[in-house]
Amino acid sequence: MKILNRLMAVLLVAALVMTNIPQKAEASVSVSARSAILMDQDTGRVLFGKEATKTRRIASITKIMTAILAIESGKLNDMVKVSEQAVRTEGSSIYLKPGEKIKLEDLVYGLMLRSGNDAAVAIAEHVGGSLDGFSFLMNQKAEEIGMKNSHFANPHGLDDHEDHFSTAYDMALLTRYAMENEKYQEITSTKVHRAPNPNESWDRVWKNKNRLFTEMYEHCTGGKTGYTKRAKRTLVTTASKGNLNLIAVTLNGPDDWNDHINMYETAFKNYDVVEVLPQGTIKDVEDNFYKNKIYFKHPYSYPVTNEEKNDFKIDFKLLKPKEEWREIRKIPEVVGHATVYFDNQPVKKLPIYYKQEKGKEDKSFMDYFRSLFTSIAGVKKDG
Repeated sequence: MKILNRLMAVLLVAALVMTNIPQKAEASVSVSARSAILMDQDTGRVLFGKEATKTRRIASITKIMTAILAIESGKLNDMVKVSEQAVRTEGSSIYLKPGEKIKLEDLVYGLMLRSGNDAAVAIAEHVGGSLDGFSFLMNQKAEEIGMKNSHFANPHGLDDHEDHFSTAYDMALLTRYAMENEKYQEITSTKVHRAPNPNESWDRVWKNKNRLFTEMYEHCTGGKTGYTKRAKRTLVTTASKGNLNLIAVTLNGPDDWNDHINMYETAFKNYDVVEVLPQGTIKDVEDNFYKNKIYFKHPYSYPVTNEEKNDFKIDFKLLKPKEEWREIRKIPEVVGHATVYFDNQPVKKLPIYYKQEKGKEDKSFMDYFRSLFTSIAGVKKDG
């Protein structure tokens, strides 16, 4: 079975789907942070890293996990009764009152825009049943996402536990996951939110603390700030320009605003997204059974520098046609896959689909075997 493609084929195909594989950093950026990472949001490619897998305290960027768990709970319309424990939480606050009832959705806005520690505890108690119950959910989600070097012990990131930590890489994975959720995108990209105040005649008005988003960098689309005495400044942001969507994370970064701008600007200058596999019918297929019958449902693109654009290789693997496929309805929807290699490393595996054409039950199958017999017998098309 021979398939020609404009990209070189490799011999073997890995059996697993390849995602979240860190690639060697190509961009050179100077950052003040002890740990930093710049990741492409769409593919997970790491464009820059500095001690990106070293565990550190993370402060309030913890609240990205708290927010996505609250959103995914399906309880955003619930009215949450605020506990004494929540109100007594130290640090940044949205000034909740004990016993008041507030919508869970508003608590998430207060959590993300104003970094309310009282909001974090109120969310944790409502969604997880208790702080310990919510920490369990946090670690369960971290394992699901692939955050291999993280452990969560509270919903806010305060320095009240020794076993609360993560890495720049893991926090980028978490942000990439969260940004797939439209509600999270909406909240993190909000500059001002108004919430009813049951104790006063006016609404609460919360302005986003993320200055990179609100005033410093036009391409920033959201994120979360953080600070404690032990963690120092931590920051997660996202930015988009053209067809590049990026995630930046810094831990213990004294000049984090500029760190993020420098990483983004370097990437926007040096990287472009190229289409590796186009959507639609797969061209140049010589096998009669599959010719003009197989396709990709979605295109696949990848961020590269100008010098890297020829570093891709594609391997196709198709199922061998079976006798029962004489009936088109018995041909599986997915008949193979294509594996994309970049710099000799597998980065993506895409399913190959078969076009199910009604009313042509026998034609494809019979054509296939007719061509096979002709090939074996050495008979030419004109007899």
